[in-house]
Amino acid sequence: MVVHMRHTRAHTANRRSHHALKEARFATCKDCGSKHLMHRVCGQCGKYRGRIVVDVLKKTAKKVAKKKTTKSEEAKRELPEAKVQTK
Repeated sequence: MVVHMRHTRAHTANRRSHHALKEARFATCKDCGSKHLMHRVCGQCGKYRGRIVVDVLKKTAKKVAKKKTTKSEEAKRELPEAKVQTK
């Protein structure tokens, strides 16, 4: 039979000391000057460490096109269709 010893409160607290949440660290983009998370691509210009990684203009164009199509589809749904009554 094995004896199980309980941990003291201090030992438990020392183990849990690394569980605290840390605040987000922001860096300033060298090209556009906006704030972004460290070690992440800049959301404004799409660059990481001076190189273009993401084509931001292409992504925004896709989003705008998608919004336009959804708005036109919603407008079609809202318009009531003319019902023809036959007697």
